[in-house]
Amino acid sequence: MQKIIDQTINFVKITLANAETGHDWFHIERVYKTAQAINAIEKGDELIVALAALLHDIADSKFNNGDEEIGPQKAGAFMESIGLAPDIILHVQEIIRNLSYKASLGHITFASKELDIVQDADRLDAIGAIGIARAFTYGGYKNRVLYDPAIQPNLNMSKEEYKNTTAPTINHFYEKLLLLKDLMKTDAGKTIAAQRHQFMLDYLDQFYGEWEGKK
Repeated sequence: MQKIIDQTINFVKITLANAETGHDWFHIERVYKTAQAINAIEKGDELIVALAALLHDIADSKFNNGDEEIGPQKAGAFMESIGLAPDIILHVQEIIRNLSYKASLGHITFASKELDIVQDADRLDAIGAIGIARAFTYGGYKNRVLYDPAIQPNLNMSKEEYKNTTAPTINHFYEKLLLLKDLMKTDAGKTIAAQRHQFMLDYLDQFYGEWEGKK
C-alpha cells in the first residue's frame, strides 16, 4: 500500500505544482492527514480514504471551465496507470464526484463511509483559521471585493448560482463556511468543526468592528 501512496503523492505534487494556493499540494496534504486521523476512529477502507483524499482536487472544476468530470477522469487514468483494481478506481471516482459543497446542492446518488470521512476532512480545511485564509486567497485570485454591505448573502442558491457567484468574500462565510459545521458526518469531524466554527464567528465580529472603526 505504501508504494501506491508514494506514487500518488508524487503524481499530485507534480500535477498541482502551479495550482492556486488555496487548492495546492499543501491543501491536499492537510486533507490527507485529517482524513487519516478521522479514519483511525471511523475504520473505513484505508486505501480508498488515502487515494480519495490525495486525488480529490487533482483537477478542480472551478479551474477547468466548470468541467465536473475532468477530476474523476484524471484520477481514474492515473489509478489505471499504476494497476489498481476497477472497484477501487470507481469508488475513488465516485467520492471525487460527490465530495464538494456544490455537489451537495445537486442530486447525490452515492454514499459510503469513505466519502463521509474524506468529505469531513475537506470541509474542515474550509473553516477555521486556514479556511478564512483560503477564502480570501481565492477571493483575491478572482479579484472579488472583501465586503460590500449593499450586497446581501444569498442563502438559497442553486448549484448553478453557487458555481457562478461573484459575491464579496465575506458573503462566502454565510453562503458556505458557516453552514459546514452542521453538515459534518463523523463524530470527529463534528468535534473539530465546532471549535473552528466559533473561531470564524469571532473573526467576523472583529472584522465588522474594524470595518466600522469601532475596534
